[in-house]
Amino acid sequence: MNKTFLFFLIVLFQATTVMKVFACTNFIVTKGASKDGSVMVVYTCDGEFHPSLRVVPAADYKPGEMLQIKDWSGNVLGEIKQALHTYAIVGPHMNEHQVSIGETTFGGRAELVNSSNLLHYWTLMQLTLKRSKTALEAVKTLTALAEEYGYKSEGESFSIADPNEAWILEMIGTGKKGKGAIWVARRIPDGYVSAHANKSRIGEFPLDDPENCLYSKNVIDFAIKKGYYNPESGEPFRFNEAYDPSNPSNLRYCESRVWSLFNRCAPSLKLSTDYHRGVEGADRYPLWIKPDSKLNVEAVSYLIRDHYEGTDFDMTKGIEAGPFGSPNRCRPLVLDVDGKTAVWERPISTRNTAFSFIAQSRSWLPNEIGGVLWYGYDDTYYTCYTPVYCCTKEIPKVWGQGSLQKFSWDSAWWIFNFVSNFSDLRYSDMIQDIQKVQRELEQKFVAYIPAMDKAAGELYKINPKLATDFLSDFSNDQLDMVAERWTELAEHLITKYNDGYIKDENGNAQTVGYPQEWLKKVMKDKPGHILPVWEKEKALEPSNY
Repeated sequence: MNKTFLFFLIVLFQATTVMKVFACTNFIVTKGASKDGSVMVVYTCDGEFHPSLRVVPAADYKPGEMLQIKDWSGNVLGEIKQALHTYAIVGPHMNEHQVSIGETTFGGRAELVNSSNLLHYWTLMQLTLKRSKTALEAVKTLTALAEEYGYKSEGESFSIADPNEAWILEMIGTGKKGKGAIWVARRIPDGYVSAHANKSRIGEFPLDDPENCLYSKNVIDFAIKKGYYNPESGEPFRFNEAYDPSNPSNLRYCESRVWSLFNRCAPSLKLSTDYHRGVEGADRYPLWIKPDSKLNVEAVSYLIRDHYEGTDFDMTKGIEAGPFGSPNRCRPLVLDVDGKTAVWERPISTRNTAFSFIAQSRSWLPNEIGGVLWYGYDDTYYTCYTPVYCCTKEIPKVWGQGSLQKFSWDSAWWIFNFVSNFSDLRYSDMIQDIQKVQRELEQKFVAYIPAMDKAAGELYKINPKLATDFLSDFSNDQLDMVAERWTELAEHLITKYNDGYIKDENGNAQTVGYPQEWLKKVMKDKPGHILPVWEKEKALEPSNY
């Protein structure tokens, strides 16, 4: 099975049901909520597939040309009108005009999926990035394509941003015999942040504010027709409850992540845990909030590295975390234990993340300099967000190759996966080694960017091409360097942590053993079984053991 077909199967499975997939998380920061006036979109793409960082160049086409839409096996599903000019994309998640798009699948009502339609959400994202200069244009392009050619996927939430504003767009199909789509889009007020995590989040929305809210003509009438909403109930129409009804299961799985993001960037709100724990009558979380302090890239990367540490849901605590406090849990998340249903928590940081990014758009700079895609492979907690300018012309080979079926040191994705998987053997110790390198590199990148912007700006005045070549070379150099450093980190970890010992700074193996807290739990669970008990003598380990 080749990697593209495997990827198609994974994504198709991902769109089947929210509760059985790895799913995704998005976080959106508006200009007024960021320290420097950036607009930022976070997208964690959580699925078990081998991604490829790449560049899609701009292109020109003749009038009347058609674009074939194919599945991941190369089969032609249909065709649409080709644009006369398409824009370059890096990632491919951000285009040359600093427009970026992220997504999370909310699933919603299964009967509204029409698999015979033409355009899946990922196809819509790519087509939209190729055809849009602004976030508003992207909203209109994506929805127009879905309405003209038919929406194929389940319910989807999109984050759409440019250097000046950000929108959240939610879309679902119209059923087996329907063609278009049902959708609503809201502009996030400046100074606020928003988030979504596999649960539709747009509830009530204004019907008479076209500058800040757009929607399909059928959004309410269709819900009434299908019995999803009764206008005589006295309740206001809410998109999320009509098309993605809440239940304790999806609230826990999805809204817990939204709560964690909001709770940590605005602790003053003291948001209750009741809603994401499914407590009846609990207050919903707002669609957007104002953070207690303005955010930069570093702060955003901190927010999306989370296992609910320091809360009642802390995944590094308890017997399930093992002796070394690992927050990672094997799938499935829903368990059957002696006929009873149990669930693991679903955090923002998950070992199943294929890639993630922080797309940063900056209005005070030329597009070629303003757009930066901070990109990372694998789990957000372990990755290293590396700056890639949106004008980058090519990507190093190590970041664009590899297969899920075969490990390779020539694949950056596999290098990052090796580090995160190996560190799970002794998480509490190894994560410190990983974060030391992570912080060193990311802090260096943050320090580099202003100098790179300034130098590129001077070159831009002389010749814009010189500036784009300069930034493209810089991006590639950092990507190459990160892949090399992470390979060195992998080799360091497997050398330092070997056979249950930990080597000191001189390379001498030290017996460290297990934490006392965990050993006490073991002895309590099996008293007198794990170790014999001596009342007067102390057990001695042979020196040559």
